[in-house]
Amino acid sequence: MKIKLFNLVVLFLLAACSCNNELQTSQQPLLEDYTVGEKWVWKYKGVTNDGVVRAEGIDTKQIVNQNGQLAMLTANGPIALEQIVKPVDNNNARYNWPLQVGKKWQLVENWTSEDGTTGSTIQDAEVLSFELETVEAGSFMAYKIKYTGTISNSRGYKAQTEDVHWYAPKLKTFIKLTQTQGDYYYQEELIEYSEG
Repeated sequence: MKIKLFNLVVLFLLAACSCNNELQTSQQPLLEDYTVGEKWVWKYKGVTNDGVVRAEGIDTKQIVNQNGQLAMLTANGPIALEQIVKPVDNNNARYNWPLQVGKKWQLVENWTSEDGTTGSTIQDAEVLSFELETVEAGSFMAYKIKYTGTISNSRGYKAQTEDVHWYAPKLKTFIKLTQTQGDYYYQEELIEYSEG
């Protein structure tokens, strides 16, 4: 009898934790959420079905003080942090705030590549879960967000896409992402994080 009662209590607690995770919401990060020296490092690799590696390397972002203002140092130079944390009022953005399990929206991005090619990405997005995800940098609570749709460009290219992002509110960014685009598979994973 004691074992059955114990098992019921454990099941109740697990169910309560699961419900709390589903009710968890996360807002867009604010300027004051960042600190000088905070640093994220990802490894990435993109390969075709034929095994041709199209992209591979390391990407680093770090918060720096630039003339008394916080900035995010990227491979392309510093970006004022106030630009990054501007409130997103577009319901078609990559992250539709606040994030919550079960939330759905349509992502619409129009873009121009470095060579001048224009294109668009249109995907249906859904927050599937909020749970512990382990990457090389450690284990973090993260929203798993799935995006499915198409990508096309001005050169006549069009492909079906499926992206999955694991967004960790504590780190204010994704800790892992995968992308399937036609015959191309891309993955990025956080390998280092420091609070500064």
